[in-house]
Amino acid sequence: MQIDVNRKSAKQLLTKASGFLEGYTHTLNPYTGCAFACSYCYVRQMPVALFRSEPWGSWVDVKENAAALLEKELAKARRKGRVTIFMSSATDPYQPSEHKERITRSLLEAMSVQPPDFLFLQTRSPLVKRDADLLELLGDRVRVSMTVETDREDVRRAFTPSAPPIPARMEALRELAARGIPVQATIAPALPSSEQFAERLAGIVERVCIDDYFMGDGSGGRRTARIGVRAIYDALELLDWYSPDAYKRVHEQLLRHFPQERVLVSQQGFLPG
Repeated sequence: MQIDVNRKSAKQLLTKASGFLEGYTHTLNPYTGCAFACSYCYVRQMPVALFRSEPWGSWVDVKENAAALLEKELAKARRKGRVTIFMSSATDPYQPSEHKERITRSLLEAMSVQPPDFLFLQTRSPLVKRDADLLELLGDRVRVSMTVETDREDVRRAFTPSAPPIPARMEALRELAARGIPVQATIAPALPSSEQFAERLAGIVERVCIDDYFMGDGSGGRRTARIGVRAIYDALELLDWYSPDAYKRVHEQLLRHFPQERVLVSQQGFLPG
């Protein structure tokens, strides 16, 4: 799909966190829109998507002035107290445009000079490896959370055909962990997977988070239902995975390969620290 890239100047970068992310003081989105266009993404049901005439995934707004604006907003926020940032809540900071635009890298450069108390960096892209030098500078003030919803590429292609392959994501986690950067594998949402999924993750990371639509979409699964993602389960003949209890299959697997305190469920896996 051809992506329509628009360059804009943002008026505000740090947004007060609330709801599911209430453990943070701010959210930070380097872009508006996301070319990965995951079928189940709750942002599809938010005004940022609904008020655009173009299909979700076909456009991205680049916040050209992001780094300079963040420097000012960080300084102001730090004067008021503790600053904890979730990046990103409504876009992937390492979507394809980041290869060229380098907005996320510029933000990390700004944060390496004025570090927040904690930065949670959520992505599904192996491109995050490029910025390992800056992530190392943040030390234990950062955690990279890599979405790995399944270990089955056929399932990944059905639900997120524009997103990076699962093996590449796992390799990125392995490389970041080897450099001492705090990481976690985030199974969110828990898609159909193999019986070896947890064992594979245990060879790469020491901490995992698991979530599903019913806990994590902010509406008990109703927002996801409106998107129509159930049809993909039907097409794959895997409808038994579309239920509030389905995540427990993977959760039980995880507990056989990870200490209980390293297996976090839904919101607790996204909180600072």
